[in-house]
Amino acid sequence: MRAKLILGAMALVLAGVTAEAQQRPRMGGGLMACRADMETLCGSDKANKLKVRQCIIENRDKVSEDCRRALDALRNGPGAGAMPTVTVSYGNDARQAIDFYRAKGAAPAPLIVFIHGGGWSLGDKRQASGRKPEHFTDEGYAFASINYRLVPNATVEQQAADVASAIDMLRFRAAEYGIDPNRIALMGHSAGAHLAALVTSDPQYLKAADVPMGAVKAVVLLDGAGYDVPAHMKTGGPIVQKLYGPAFGDDPKRQAALSPMTHTAPPNAAAWLALYVEGRDASLGQSRALVQALEKAGAKARAVAVPDSSHRELNQDLGADGDSATADVDAFLKAAL
Repeated sequence: MRAKLILGAMALVLAGVTAEAQQRPRMGGGLMACRADMETLCGSDKANKLKVRQCIIENRDKVSEDCRRALDALRNGPGAGAMPTVTVSYGNDARQAIDFYRAKGAAPAPLIVFIHGGGWSLGDKRQASGRKPEHFTDEGYAFASINYRLVPNATVEQQAADVASAIDMLRFRAAEYGIDPNRIALMGHSAGAHLAALVTSDPQYLKAADVPMGAVKAVVLLDGAGYDVPAHMKTGGPIVQKLYGPAFGDDPKRQAALSPMTHTAPPNAAAWLALYVEGRDASLGQSRALVQALEKAGAKARAVAVPDSSHRELNQDLGADGDSATADVDAFLKAAL
């Protein structure tokens, strides 16, 4: 689980690039060049793989386009590498940036805002650069994938504020980008699912960013397990403690305040879809409990099990032809937006 949360696939760039190049001969030269570029930028310290992987993520835009596409293909699989229409900042920190993909179709288009995972301390907006942008823009949605400041350089409260500020920036540019500022879906994976749920249940974050709660019509949660932080930290074991401890600390009041389960009473987003990997107890229990509380409070909410998948694959495969989770998301968004 931990390897998946820290984007273990990126280790291929440094450790297994030769074997991967043999499997994908059409990109072999690009991958070898990427390895040299990345070792120059990030080193190859095998004793500190987390640091190297995060460096790779953060320096993706400093290498050639061919190298970027090769890195995206390694991380996200076939069909990866869609390039954004524009990348725009929404704050002064380098992490406060948005990749925006214009809808293919009539404007103004509804907007999907994607929040990456990574245990609140890792990850990058390019985690959405696989099939998602092309699929959803083909379906008539504008698509945006956001970065946010990471723990320990920022708090979870600041991360939630970053999400709200990114939405505000996109709404401000609605006419320029051809989007409907009042038809927004917030989508997040793993830690990003927690942030999506927090921002659309606790009204303080959108209010501080001057974003009406009613502008966010729908929420899509991809295999999250942090909706009731104190409960999950109590039962989740040492790996959960290692991930959640730096993010949420040991103050029960703060843990509760950062739990979407605490804020299910109105106002919140009107429609929710929580997808969880079938058989993954943490996301199953947390997703179902959140959905039940939201339904009790008057929201339309569903929890749906995704079979034959994993925590990483559910996110990676979204947008692929024949993917059952994609079909569920498409139907949900069509009804909600």
